[in-house]
Amino acid sequence: MPTPESAQNWLAMIRAEHAQTERLRDHPNPHDDHWHGMTVSFRSDPHRTDDPLLNRLAREVQPHHTLIDVGSGPGRLAFPLALRCKHVTAVEPSPAMAEAFREEAAAHNIKNVTLVESMWEDAEVGPAHVVLCSHVIYTARHVDQFVRKLTHHANAKVLVILHWDPPQHRAYRLWPDVHGETRLPLPAGPQLLEVLDEMGISYNVEDLPTPDFHGFQTSDEAWQQTRGMLFLTEGSEKDNLLRSAIKNHLEERNGQLYLKDSKPMRPVLITLPP
Repeated sequence: MPTPESAQNWLAMIRAEHAQTERLRDHPNPHDDHWHGMTVSFRSDPHRTDDPLLNRLAREVQPHHTLIDVGSGPGRLAFPLALRCKHVTAVEPSPAMAEAFREEAAAHNIKNVTLVESMWEDAEVGPAHVVLCSHVIYTARHVDQFVRKLTHHANAKVLVILHWDPPQHRAYRLWPDVHGETRLPLPAGPQLLEVLDEMGISYNVEDLPTPDFHGFQTSDEAWQQTRGMLFLTEGSEKDNLLRSAIKNHLEERNGQLYLKDSKPMRPVLITLPP
């Protein structure tokens, strides 16, 4: 089956973004696992009731349902959904995230889950009623094959969650001052719809609740929180350049500082048929 042109464009965007990152980052990534040391911020109480995204997804599962969570991380969505359905199969390639998943399962004594440590493209899993893929697809190199596998494994529906704009797009304005060139974006919502249209897959797009849009208390706080988005090492020449440059990119709103022209992320839920 020929690769759709939109999927080729998707791959070209990923390759360009990754190449720029590796060329301009301060130092090579010291870990093979990108998520090493980052699992804490992705853990959440599976019994929480104040998560608008979770509350929305809960409407999509029934007690008799099985679910596959593609790119589950430490189970931020997998565990609370497991409390609401028959069984969850979590597919997660990151060793750090997989270890965190096992720790969370033990800590909360949730047993109706299975962890498959694999990329989705290579995962050997059976079908389920619902297949969930939350904020994973941006870097799926063969996105048409990725989507086709999602739909082939769903008996009822596929739920894809992603941002309409590329992740971390709010920090793109800082790249020319720090790296001397415009940031190349990853594909996101509009590009996925182009792929689905070319593949002839019907879909429904729904805006999800927007996460709280917090600003910064000081310019130093903004500097520290945006450093990682530009792949800088603390104390490097470029890091010091960011510290000086960021002051010109901040504006005050309601007593807090925000990057100029920044806006809240726009997460969307794209529902696909099996």
